[in-house]
Amino acid sequence: MLIAIDGPSGVGKTTVAKKVAEKLGLKAVSTGAIYRAVAYAIKRENIPTYDLNALKDFLKGLNIDQKYENGEIKTYLNGEDITDKLDSPDISELSSEIAAITEIREYLLNIQRRIASDNAVVEGRDIGSVVLPYADVKVFLDASLEERIKRRYNYLRNKGINITLEEVRNEILGRDTRDRNRKTAPLVKPKDAFYIDTTYMTADEVVNKIIKIVKSLVV
Repeated sequence: MLIAIDGPSGVGKTTVAKKVAEKLGLKAVSTGAIYRAVAYAIKRENIPTYDLNALKDFLKGLNIDQKYENGEIKTYLNGEDITDKLDSPDISELSSEIAAITEIREYLLNIQRRIASDNAVVEGRDIGSVVLPYADVKVFLDASLEERIKRRYNYLRNKGINITLEEVRNEILGRDTRDRNRKTAPLVKPKDAFYIDTTYMTADEVVNKIIKIVKSLVV
C-alpha cells in the first residue's frame, strides 16, 4: 500500500506520516528530508547552484538513502546519518531554492520512488501529483498561514534552534511562493486527493481521519 501525503510547509506532514505509518504497520518516508540532504551536501562542499554542469557532476557522486527505524525517519548521505543536521533554517531555505531546479527534481525522482517502493506513507510537495501518481490513497493537508507559522516555530524551538516568529513567517512565505510557482512539479492538490484542513485539528485527529479514509478505500 502506498499513501501520498502532500501539503505546504509547516502543516505537519512528517508528524502525521509517521503516526499513520505506525498505525498501519508501514514505513514513513520524508521527501523533504531527501531534498534537505542534497542542500546539506551542496552547502558543505560549496557547490555553485547556478553552474548546472558542476551541479550535475556533483549529484552523480551522491548516494542518498532513507530508513524508517524505531518510529523515526533517518536520512543518510554516502552512508553517513545526517538526520540531525537537516533542520537548520539555512538548510531548509537552500532546499526550497534548489527544489525549483529542474535537474535536481529529475535526479531525485527515481531516488524517491526507490526509497518509497511498496508499503509506505510518503510525505512531500508533489507526491500524489508527480512522484507517486499511482498511490493507493492521496491526501492533501492544509492549514492557515498563522497556524503553520506557529507549528513550524514550535518545532524548531523544541529542536533547540533559536529563531523568532518573524523569521519563521518569512521562511514559510518564501517557501510558499517558490513551491507554488516553480515551473517543475509545483505544489498542487491532486484532483483525486482528499483535502483536510488541519487548522483546528490535533495531529492525532488528522491521523484518525486519514486512517478512516484508507479503510474506506482499501479492503
